Amino acid sequence: MAKPQKGDRMNWITNYVRPRINSIFSRREIPENLWSKCDDCGTMLFHRELSQNLNVCTNCGHHMPITPRDRFAALFDGGTYAEVDVPLPTPDPLQFRDQKKYPERMRAAQKATGEKEAMLVARGEIGRTPIVAAAQDFSFMGGSMGMYVGNAIIAAAQEAVKLKRPLILFSAAGGARMQEGILSLMQMPRTTVAVQMLREAGLPYIVVLTHPTTGGVTASYAMLGDVHIAEPNALICFAGPRVIEQTIREKLPEGFQRAEYLLDHGMLDRVTKRTDMRDELITITRMLLGLPPAVKGDLPAPTPEPEAIEATPPAPPPVEPPENPKPAAKADKKKSGKE
Repeated sequence: MAKPQKGDRMNWITNYVRPRINSIFSRREIPENLWSKCDDCGTMLFHRELSQNLNVCTNCGHHMPITPRDRFAALFDGGTYAEVDVPLPTPDPLQFRDQKKYPERMRAAQKATGEKEAMLVARGEIGRTPIVAAAQDFSFMGGSMGMYVGNAIIAAAQEAVKLKRPLILFSAAGGARMQEGILSLMQMPRTTVAVQMLREAGLPYIVVLTHPTTGGVTASYAMLGDVHIAEPNALICFAGPRVIEQTIREKLPEGFQRAEYLLDHGMLDRVTKRTDMRDELITITRMLLGLPPAVKGDLPAPTPEPEAIEATPPAPPPVEPPENPKPAAKADKKKSGKE
């Protein structure tokens, strides 16, 4: 029987033993969502750390998309809120079809996001101040404004008027929903009337414009607020920069239609980081309502413990002075003189 050569033994170790050892020690179950990549700087971010920072890159400060539920969890006190029911519109009223049927696109968006539609309405408290809030979900068909979004804004305004609370709206949309045609454009005047209801009731309406807010949304309820706040570098426009450049055949200024550009030109009141947004909204809301500034970390007065009450000695009774001491002294002198 031929003895194995040195080269054969090395091939056996290299081809079988070493890969087996490597597979044993490198076999780890790593979740697919453990890391996220920043859209701006490309930094790999730990998913939990990114979520705790409200989807804001810890390296460059880039604001990435966030769902309405995550936004509300960070906005409301203790992350507690109650959803407001929104009337459901007629599904697919125009029987619209492009590459897919409109109902198929709706089902795909609902499956991907877990939401019924592109807007969520809720009521709760921020800084112990009751409010009504509405937020658009850009991941649901681009946050496009259709009949449901119109119904949601009207429901939010009616709830705010009913409860006499301010309304805070977070916009994020690519414009009107083309699958609903003229019915989606009808939501522009409908939502404008809803905002007018708030003004007639004397209730504050605060709009937070997030990336992106464009099209018919910008031309209606997103620009009708008493106060306009935007997240950093958010695209806010009617027609996008590429459309404008192709139309006028000129290069637009750097940062054109971004939040900071609009702030410099008087279109916005504030540009606020997402991590500072809650405190900013609490301050502005209480100021518009004529309330004093919110007190952070205030606690009720401590009640005395029973042991401390029992250990305290009772106060001694007051000593009353004797009545008419001087006449008594004179009487004693007379008695001593007689004796």
